[in-house]
Amino acid sequence: MSTLFLRTLREDPADAEVPSHKLLVRAGLVRRVAPGVFTWLPLGYLVYRNVERIVREEMDAAGFQEVHFPALLPREPYEATGRWTEYGETLMRLQDRKGADYLLGPTHEEMFTLLVKGEYSSYKDLPLVIYQIQTKYRDEARPRAGILRGREFVMKDSYSFDIDDEGLQRSYDRHRDAYIKTFDRLGLDYVIVSAMSGAMGGSASEEFLAPCESGEDTFVRSDGGYAANVEAVVTVPPAEVPIEGLPAAHVEDTPDTPTIESLVDLANARFPRADRPWTAADTLKNVVLRLEHPDGTTSALVVGLPGDREVDMKRLEAQVSPAVPSPFEEADFAAYPQLVKGYIGPQVLGEDRGIPYLVDPRVVSGTAWITGANEQGKHVFDLVCGRDFTPDGTIEAAEVRDGDPAPDGSGALHSARGIEIGHIFQLGRKYAEALDLTVLDENGKSRVVTMGSYGIGVSRAVAAIAEQHHDDKGLIWPREVAPADVHIVATGKDAAVFEKAEELAIALEDEGLRVLYDDRKVSPGVKFNDSELLGVPTIVVVGKRLVDGMIEIKDRASGDREEVELTAAIPAILAACGR
Repeated sequence: MSTLFLRTLREDPADAEVPSHKLLVRAGLVRRVAPGVFTWLPLGYLVYRNVERIVREEMDAAGFQEVHFPALLPREPYEATGRWTEYGETLMRLQDRKGADYLLGPTHEEMFTLLVKGEYSSYKDLPLVIYQIQTKYRDEARPRAGILRGREFVMKDSYSFDIDDEGLQRSYDRHRDAYIKTFDRLGLDYVIVSAMSGAMGGSASEEFLAPCESGEDTFVRSDGGYAANVEAVVTVPPAEVPIEGLPAAHVEDTPDTPTIESLVDLANARFPRADRPWTAADTLKNVVLRLEHPDGTTSALVVGLPGDREVDMKRLEAQVSPAVPSPFEEADFAAYPQLVKGYIGPQVLGEDRGIPYLVDPRVVSGTAWITGANEQGKHVFDLVCGRDFTPDGTIEAAEVRDGDPAPDGSGALHSARGIEIGHIFQLGRKYAEALDLTVLDENGKSRVVTMGSYGIGVSRAVAAIAEQHHDDKGLIWPREVAPADVHIVATGKDAAVFEKAEELAIALEDEGLRVLYDDRKVSPGVKFNDSELLGVPTIVVVGKRLVDGMIEIKDRASGDREEVELTAAIPAILAACGR
C-alpha cells in the first residue's frame, strides 16, 4: 500500500447523497470527472473487473457468444427504428468533420440486428444469442448517486434471435436462469419483478431489483408472491354498476372549492348523503398534463382519477412514452379556454374535442361522481360514467398504495425501493421488421426473426453491492468481487513485524490468495480505519502480539476476531477465506 495509487478520505464528499457514492469516493475507488462521469482507480477497477468477470463467465456458461461493437454509431439505423427521435435529449449526438450525424450508443439493438442480418439468412442458423460488455452513454438530465445513475456507464447487453415465439421463450428462460446465477455470485439480494418495456418496445419484461432504501425504482409485492415494478402494476377494477335508476346529474354552486379537500367539506355541509359522509374517493379529479413529443411538438392530455389518488408521474411517463409529461402551466391553460382551472369536468373533454381524456381503471361504467361543471364555482353531482360521459380509454397513472390488492389476487401490496440491476425483454419483431431481418424457413418462405434483449448494469452492480454491503465504518465486499481476499495490516515500529507480515503476504499469494499488504509508515489507527473502509473480507493484523508468536484474523462482515499462532497462520487464513 505504500506504493498503491490510493488516497482515502475521512469525510464524505459534499455532493454525495447515497452510501455507495460516499464510500466509493472515500475509499479511493472512484473519482468524479464531470457530472455523471467517473474515473476508476486501481482498487475500484479491480472490483469492477471482478463483477465484469462474473457476468462474462455466466454468459459464456449459458452458451452465449461475445462480440464487441463501437460506441460511436451512425444515425441511419436509429433513424430507421425511430429512436433517433424517440430518445429525445437523452441521446448523445455529434457530427464528424463532414457534417454526418453520429451518436454515442445508449443501447445497441439496431447494431445487433444489422450484424445478424449481414451474416445469417436461414432458419438453420438459429437460435443465436450474442452479447457484449460495452460502455453506454445517455445524457441524463440529473445524473446523481455517483455511478448508480451516470451519463457514461458499462452494461452487458445480449440479444437472442429465434425463428418463432416458442424459441424466444426458451432464450428468455435461459437468460433468466443465467441472471439468477450471476446475481447470486455477486452476493446481491434481489427481487424479480414484472416491468414495463418502455422505449425498448416488446411484450414480456422483467426487472431484477436490488432492494435498497436509496433505490430510484419503487416496486410492490404481496405475501402471496406477486412482485412488480410500480410502473407495471395493473389496477384491479371494480365491477360495473347498472345505470338504470341512478339519480340524474345536477349542477350545484360550490364556491371557493378548487381543491378536493374543500369540495368534500362543502359537499358534506350542504349536500349530505343519507348513507355515509362524502369522501375524496367520491370525487373525480381531472388532471391536465402537457405532453412533449420527441419531434418537439406538444399536446394536452387529461387524466381522470378518484380524488383520493394522485397521479404518479413515473407510471404516467411509462404509459405515454416516448412523450414526456409535465403539469400544465398558466400559459398552457390560456390555449384551452374551455378548461376552467379547478373546476374541470369530463363534459368538455375527449379526442373529438381536441383534448384526449383517459381515466383510471376504477372509473367504470355506472360509477357516479362529483366533478367539475366547467364553470367557476360549480360542480356536478351524480355524473355517471357511461351515461353522462364516455372517456377515450383507461390509463394506469394513479399512485399505487400499500394495501391495494395484487392483480393476481395474492393479497395486499407492500411497497419498497430498489436499484435496477438487470432487465430482460421479449422484444418480438419490432427491430427485425424495421431493419428487415428475415431468414428463409424450412419451406423456403421468408420469416421475420423474433428477438429478445437482456441487460445487466455492470458498473451499476458495483454501486448496488456497495449499497447492500456496508456498515458505519465502510465497505464490506463479498469475497468474489472484493479487490483482495486478505488485507494484512502491519502495526508498530518493530522491523520484525514488517518482515513477518511481508513473509506472510508472499506465502498467502503462493497459496493463490489475492493480498493487500499495508506496509505504510502511518499510525495503527489510520491503518485500522482504512482496513474497515476498504472492506476486504478477511483482515489479518500483525502487531504487538507477534512477540508471543500470535497474529489476529478478523472477519470484516461479522466483526469476529480470532488470535492464532503464527505457525498455524497459513491454514487458519485459508480456512477463513473458504479454502
